Order: sequence, then C-alpha cells, then structure tokens
Amino acid sequence: MRQFETRGPVNSKDNYVVARRDELADFINRIKQGRYIVLFAPRQTGKTTFFQDALKILMNEGKDFFPIQLNFEEYEYTTPGDFYRSLCKEICKEIQKVFSERSEPLSQELSDFLANAQITDHISMREFFEQFAILEENQRVVLIVDEFDGIPRSALNGFLRSLRRIYLTGREARSPYSVGIIGVKNITQLNYDRSISPFNIQDEFTLPNFSLEQARELFAQYTDEVGQQFAPKVVEMIHKQTAGQPFLVNRFGQILTEELGIPKTETIQMSHFSQAYDQLLTEQNTNISHLITNIRRDPRFEKMLMRIAFYQESRRFNLDNEIISELATYGIIGTDEDGMCHILNPIYLHRVLQAFQPLINGLEEEYFSQDGPADFSEYITPTGQLQMLTLIDNFKDFIARAGYRILQVPDTPKEFVGQYLLFAYLDELVKIVGATMHLEVPTGRGRADLVISHNGQTYIIETKVWRSERGYQAGKRQLATYLNLERATEGYYVVFDYRDDSEQRIETDTVDDCTIRSYVIPVLQSVPSRVQQEAENHP
Repeated sequence: MRQFETRGPVNSKDNYVVARRDELADFINRIKQGRYIVLFAPRQTGKTTFFQDALKILMNEGKDFFPIQLNFEEYEYTTPGDFYRSLCKEICKEIQKVFSERSEPLSQELSDFLANAQITDHISMREFFEQFAILEENQRVVLIVDEFDGIPRSALNGFLRSLRRIYLTGREARSPYSVGIIGVKNITQLNYDRSISPFNIQDEFTLPNFSLEQARELFAQYTDEVGQQFAPKVVEMIHKQTAGQPFLVNRFGQILTEELGIPKTETIQMSHFSQAYDQLLTEQNTNISHLITNIRRDPRFEKMLMRIAFYQESRRFNLDNEIISELATYGIIGTDEDGMCHILNPIYLHRVLQAFQPLINGLEEEYFSQDGPADFSEYITPTGQLQMLTLIDNFKDFIARAGYRILQVPDTPKEFVGQYLLFAYLDELVKIVGATMHLEVPTGRGRADLVISHNGQTYIIETKVWRSERGYQAGKRQLATYLNLERATEGYYVVFDYRDDSEQRIETDTVDDCTIRSYVIPVLQSVPSRVQQEAENHP
C-alpha cells in the first residue's frame, strides 16, 4: 500500500502524489524554448520531485535533450577551486550515466574528453560545455542544479556570469541549452555583496503550494486505494490551515491514516482533524523546527508577523524588503489580490506564537479574582457549553487587575503583550477543558481569529489592535461576514488599545443577524512613576 510521504522526493509507486500537470507542462515548455529558469520556493514544497518528474517526461519524449542533474548542497563551505574540481567529476559522472541509461556507448573521442576534463573555474566550465556541444552536436544539454543555495559565495558571481555569457551566444549555439536553478533563497538574497546580479537573463518560475483541488486529488488517491473516506470539510480545513503547503498536507495524511488508529471502516471526521491539528502544534518535525529556528534569528521577523496578523494596516508585499522577502521564503506570508502582505499559513503563525509565548508569564495567579471561579473548568455549563461571554469578561478584568505588571512579562514586546496574554489565557483554557484551538486568517488585513471547538460547538474570537474608530466599526462588519460564512450566529471581538488615553469599552451589537460582543481593552504603555521610583530606590 502506498503512503503519504514527508521525508524527501516522492514517486507514484510508493507514495500518493499530486500530479501538478499544468505546472509541469509550463516548466517543460520553457526548457524547450531554451530558457534559463530559476525556481525558488520554501523547503519541503516538492521542488526536487517536481523537476525530476519534468525531466522524466522530457526524456520519454525522445533523445533531443540531454539532462545533467547536479546538487550543490555540500559545497557551501568549500573553496572555489575545490568546488569546481568536484563539479567536474559530477558532470562527467552524469554524462556517463545518461549514456548508460540510454544503453548507448560513448565514442572514443568523448571517453577521452571526459577522462582528461578539468574544470578549475567558471571560465573552464564554460569551455567544457562548448567542447561537449561540439562532440555531441545533436544534443541539447539541460542543466538542472538543485540546492543552488549551497554554492560557495566566492564562486557565485563568476558562475552566474558564465551562464549569462552562454545564454547570450544565441539559442541554437548555446550549451547548456537550458538551465534550471532550484533552491530556497533567490539569487538576490544569495548575492551578499549587494551588487547588481549578473544573472539578469533569468526566467522566474513559481511552484505554488497545492490548490484545494490538488489536495482533494491527493486524498482521493488514498480513498480509492484503501476505501476510507475523508469528510469534505476535513480536506477543506487541512488546505485552509496549511495553505496547501505540501509537507504539512502530507503530514496531516500520515497522522490521520497511520498514527491515530482510526478504523479503516470509519470516515475521517472533523474530530479526527482536531486531534491531528493538536499533534502538529506540539510535535517536532524538520519543517516546523526549521521555520522556528529562522524566525528566532531576528526579532524583526516576529514584529512584522504580529503587525501583519493583528494591526489593521496595509503593508505592501515588497520583496526588496529584507524581512518580507525572508518571511515569504519561509512560506509564512504571501501577497493578496491587492499586492499586500497577508498571513499565508495559519499553522505556521500558530507555531510562531507558541514559540514566543513565555512558558510562565508571571500573571497566572491573576487569571481569576478572589470571588471568581477556581479554574477554567467552571466556565462549562451543565449542558457542556463554554461560557464564552463570562470567559472574555474575566480576561478583560484580568488585564485590569494585572495593570502595569503586564509590561514586565519576560521576552514579550510591549506592543504585542495583550495578544500574547490572550493567547496564553485561551491556551490554558483549552488544555484544562479538553477543547481545541486553531487560528484562522480570513480575508481582511490586520485580523486573526482564534477558533475554539468544544463539545461540538465552535466559538470565534477576532483580535485586533486599535487603529481608529472607523477601523473598529469596520472590524465588526468583517467579523459578521466571517460568522455568516461559517454559519455561526455570535462572535467575540477583542481590540487591544495601546494609546496612552485609551478607555475601556464593552458593546453588544447585532450585525447582519449576528450577535457581536466587542471589547476595547486598554493596555498600559508605561510603568507608573511611583512604581518606577520604588524600583530605582530598591534595585
């Protein structure tokens, strides 16, 4: 039986595979046109599988194209001399491999050429390909370089300049005829000297995440083979929460079909999705670990993400901006239809929030007043429903009780402390009562919804940062639109106000037949002078 795969290139014999027919046809057409193509996408998005499939299709069409596949992953810390010497051996090996797969003998002339070949720099590399083209005049070389990011930085400009010169010789005389450069970071990011890139002849190719239809196709292959059905809503939620990111989609498949022990006679339902989602929020895997490691490198990443997710303001998706470019490289943000930044992957955002949430915020004892509930379990009604109104009211009171001490939560930027405390507060709730919580990032800039599921009920809480009265009122209408889309009748709207003159507001409105409970919660921005003076006197 085939499996969902997350550990490397996939094949249709052993794995469930998304065909990507349109993307492959586009890529192959560009190769046939002699394009020098660059394909940069986040890790574990299926790049290697994609170009391997493309070459297989191309080779099955005939012998007009001669593929040479290289991988630069090991070269990052080598000298240019060592890089080119190893490159020579790899190219010669690939040439011999193609002849062997075609069951064709090498001519004596070609055998002698390969035996005596030397590539010591980018110029001798160009001369190597020129000579190969003379010896094999009927072959159009297609050079594919995977993990291009690993090229030694000191060899980068020369390598690209030689490819550019080859390209400019004209399509019929060029060798390689077509080039595919595949990696995570784009060439501008790699060109650390910030000079103008010499590779201005590149043809950008985008390998998108799975579409919803492709995700359905993937899970349908499993159903056809095994017989076990997925409820349509489950596949839709997997795609929504992962944005179709191939690793995460397949990881959901692994958990749901192999790890949860769901009988094959049962349909996979939303309750199973919630279990798989909870597992993805806590497990360590290479994809998530790589993301968190990169986000931790620079505090500006966290701040930009929080501003995109919670501030009602537009930030143009500008890849010339280093922070935006890096976050797009990690697959956590993208561009919307208006060219603005938006959160692309809710699961990634959820994991980032967890990573930056303090293990102990020091205010847990203030969650409940002395005459209030003993713990979160008391917010469940006898019929098993969550008392969300009382729960959010208590959070509002908790912020007031804690006062200036929220500014002292460790490792938390003051401008986001309200959101982190709400996240921690609700996270504690779901653990205590056995609920689940996930993030939604609906259309509409500067909004992120926390969706809590418990006992068959769904509770939607939208969070924002105060920007203006107009924006505050617009947020109610946005929430109502989303509630109607989710067939919910009530929602909770929490707006954190970081202004010095902010005032608390609590309102209940009916908008488009939805009941919306709104809170404007002031968040202190400075420690009172009396407390500050005491701290200075008693360090």
